[in-house]
Amino acid sequence: MRQLPERRRASTPPSLRRSRLWPVLALLALPVPAAAQPHARGAAPAGIPVRYVEGSVHGFLRLSTADGKPLADGDLVQVVRDSTIESRMVFAFRDSSVFEETVTFTQRDVFTVLRYHLLQRGRAFATDLDATLLRSGDYQVTSTAHPRGAQQHYSGKLALPPDVYNGMVITIAKNLSVGTTTTVHFVAFTPKPRLIGLELTGASAPPTALGRHTERTVRFTLKPRLGPLVHLFASLLGRVPPDSHAWIVTEGSPAFVRFEGPMYLGPVWRLDLVAPAASNDAPAARPL
Repeated sequence: MRQLPERRRASTPPSLRRSRLWPVLALLALPVPAAAQPHARGAAPAGIPVRYVEGSVHGFLRLSTADGKPLADGDLVQVVRDSTIESRMVFAFRDSSVFEETVTFTQRDVFTVLRYHLLQRGRAFATDLDATLLRSGDYQVTSTAHPRGAQQHYSGKLALPPDVYNGMVITIAKNLSVGTTTTVHFVAFTPKPRLIGLELTGASAPPTALGRHTERTVRFTLKPRLGPLVHLFASLLGRVPPDSHAWIVTEGSPAFVRFEGPMYLGPVWRLDLVAPAASNDAPAARPL
């Protein structure tokens, strides 16, 4: 398995209890003033053009710490439904926490998100969260802070630009040109939704090895664009998120290799493809 979409604590450290996964990439619990919203650089006004059409795929994933300690196992299932694509990523943490992210999108000339749903539940998270966002900008969010926090509900409507790509960062990266910088947007649920810019820059990286064979690889740097005012406050609070990185093989049809970065305001985590074991007696799944 080379491609992502073409596309469970006995004891969890306290730092991991505050986690909020991606991706999406809910990196900063601060509102972004409208005046500080970034403008797209290198992106078409209507969204990111489709260079590589997505299809049905089933990928097997592992989430680990930056030094390789396993945190959760997961699946990525992407299905073609008439004129839309539904992509669902699920992680089962070893403390029985659950993360589930589903995005439905179209790929007519440009990629367009129609519906996004995020569910996170369990001790791996500071807050249980159930959030839904529609292309219209309508959103519904229910959150409950741990432990025994009051349940909060948020609903309303955001003014969304065409290039909001929750749950699609890797897909978008596969369709960008190397050596260019493009800014798209995502909605971070903190738990109230905040629109944030995300700058992607691709540069050549050391080749990816598969046995004796190697393939050309691009490393995309993902930088949240917070705006100067918000960035100043974040710096003073010590809450500026570091850059994230995604590796994409570019020979032939582009393929996901690895993601490294904070999936919440905390440590850097790693996301890899893994090879599933053929039976219960076989060795455990290992990164490809």
